[in-house]
Parts: sequence; C-alpha cells; structure tokens
Amino acid sequence: MWINRMVDEKRRYRQYKARTGRLPASYRTAIEALERYLMYFGPGKGSELLVMLTDLAELFEESAANGTPVRAIVGDDPVEFAEAFRRNYPVGQWIVRERDRLTAAIDRSAREEHRS
Repeated sequence: MWINRMVDEKRRYRQYKARTGRLPASYRTAIEALERYLMYFGPGKGSELLVMLTDLAELFEESAANGTPVRAIVGDDPVEFAEAFRRNYPVGQWIVRERDRLTAAIDRSAREEHRS
C-alpha cells in the first residue's frame, strides 16, 4: 500500500512540475523559490505538501491568466506571504505533531498526578 501511495505522490508531483513549467518565466521563477521555501518549512508529509503546492500552482496559474504581477501576489515581503500561505496547511507539520505530543504527555502526567 505504501508503494502505491509513493507512486501516486510521484505522479502528482510530476503533474505539478509540468503545470509550473508552463507558467511565464517570472511566475515560474517566483513559484520555484516559494516551492523551495515551503519544502523546508511546509507540511512534512508528501501528500500534504502536494496539496499545498497544487493550490499554489492554481494561484499562480490564475494570476498569470489575469495578468496579475508577481508582487501583487506575494506583496512586499515574500517570506510573510510564504508563512501566511503555509499556515493554511498545518496538518502534518512536524511542529504540530510535536505540540500535540507535548500536550498529550502533560495531560497524561496530570491524570497520573490525580491517581496518586
């Protein structure tokens, strides 16, 4: 089953790369930079990352079709844009998992305290 998922993710990633490869050069440069950033700081799992990247591709495709300049998409602070965009996809991020793990451990600790 995991092999099927891996093959599917690879196929979806190739589709994403084909879509972004068809963007005008300035949009392609911007989305490649955002992709690199989001791969480091975005959702940890492949399928969650692919959902985010696919949504980013749609945003850039629509913007290119409407003639919206790259700066109008990302604003003056590309890092803030990337962070705001990333915050829309919190599931699966390692930090979210670690926060959940910390909360669960403290909850267990509190329950054990009441039993003692």
